[in-house]
Amino acid sequence: SLSPPHTKTSLAPTMPPIDDDTGRNQLKSRIQELIDSNQVLVFSKSYCPYCVKVKDLFKELNVNCNVVELDLIDNGSNYQELLLEMTRQKTVPNVFVNKTHIGGCDKTMQAHKDGILQKLLCEKNEVYEYDLIVIGGGSGGLACSKEAATLGKKVMVLDYVVPTPKGNTWGLGGTCVNVGCIPKKLMHQTALLGTSMQDAQKFGWELPEETVKHNWETMKTAVNNYIGSLNWGYRVALRDKNVNYVNSYAEFIEPHKIKVEELEAGTPGRLKVTAKSTESDETIEGEYNTVLIAVGRDACTGKIGLDQAGVKVNPKNGKVPVNDEEQTNVPHIYAIGDILEGKWELTPVAIQAGKLLARRLYAGASLKCDYVNVPTTVFTPLEYGACGHSEEKAIELYGQDNLEVYHSLFWPLEFTVPNRDNNKCYSKIICNKLDNDRVIGFHYLGPNAGEVTQGYGVAMKCGLTKEQLDNTIGIHPTCAEIFTTMEVTKSSGGDITQAGC
Repeated sequence: SLSPPHTKTSLAPTMPPIDDDTGRNQLKSRIQELIDSNQVLVFSKSYCPYCVKVKDLFKELNVNCNVVELDLIDNGSNYQELLLEMTRQKTVPNVFVNKTHIGGCDKTMQAHKDGILQKLLCEKNEVYEYDLIVIGGGSGGLACSKEAATLGKKVMVLDYVVPTPKGNTWGLGGTCVNVGCIPKKLMHQTALLGTSMQDAQKFGWELPEETVKHNWETMKTAVNNYIGSLNWGYRVALRDKNVNYVNSYAEFIEPHKIKVEELEAGTPGRLKVTAKSTESDETIEGEYNTVLIAVGRDACTGKIGLDQAGVKVNPKNGKVPVNDEEQTNVPHIYAIGDILEGKWELTPVAIQAGKLLARRLYAGASLKCDYVNVPTTVFTPLEYGACGHSEEKAIELYGQDNLEVYHSLFWPLEFTVPNRDNNKCYSKIICNKLDNDRVIGFHYLGPNAGEVTQGYGVAMKCGLTKEQLDNTIGIHPTCAEIFTTMEVTKSSGGDITQAGC
């Protein structure tokens, strides 16, 4: 039979059966050889209309493509089985352009519409210096780079923090280590110790109040010294994994090319500030060397050349939309961590996503990051922990009639003697009545919220139900035991205050 113009049908040679490791590895090597040696490769089935559509597209583009018709070769099913393992795609067509996996018919057509396909086709079939380049040495980037290196890939990490006008910068590790989770928790602990000293006097500790004071410089030096040790530890870990770490600013200049412009540190200038109060008509004016605008964090995607690579970015916040595999609209570019559109800005989420991404790319794994059952804590003076859905989101997803919400106030034993915050702590679970009262939302306001929420987060990943909570014996006296004795539903309007421990 004759193939359409501009296509070549490759009847791949019969390979050994893949019921043993040798045959499996030989066939996998053959597939990789086909991918590496063809500018355009389409694994197809001759009768599939979607495959015909893709082949017609390349015909219209006047592009020669090599086609492997899996239904016309003896071991086509074996090819498809290994393609599933390599690309996590079950169906045909399965399209590769210059060694980049595009996907099926819909993704190929979308890549053509977005101009990505043409950019890939224009590239020479060149050998790249690295299998993976990670821009950003934060939690997710470090986790992904180390995992990929462990899987035998050549990896580079590019990380550079643009100095503030006063020249302040920080080391390897990203937001969490340098200005996020780590210093936040240590300063939170500092504040808790101050409160504990006040409580201690109620428990009989005699402290000369006039001599107890806090030295900010001592705390700052200790915190910074610890952060510095972490920065160094990350560099050592990358070196041990043979990951090439470069402390330079990265910018895309082409879809597969990145340049690295070290930037000059700024110097303090003078800024005239005019601000209007949100609570009155008062206008505030003044001149300052440094202005801190506490409106959240910038994704910092605006100056790294993503437009040169064709990556779509939300123009309002700089966040990057991705699919459920952290893949951007450009097939070979992925995003993880705080720059993701609509995802958690949390270190453990970035680490998990980075590891799983590397395993899917280089180890044939298929597990994706769970962005729903994520335990998290806000380290305010009275800590707040949560996992799963908020009550509002649960109602939106399941409907109010299909949910039961249990809640309770409680008074930690530690608060009783100092007579502190009576019935200010709060607990709540949201249960899906259509799914055996499975707990889909967990909320806790009280001491040690991180420790409490972490344990219940594991239980929720295992499918925790209200009945299982009720059948669990609590540890007394603790705050966490409140979830084993909750009886009042929100819909009942019953009293949720606690009279004793």
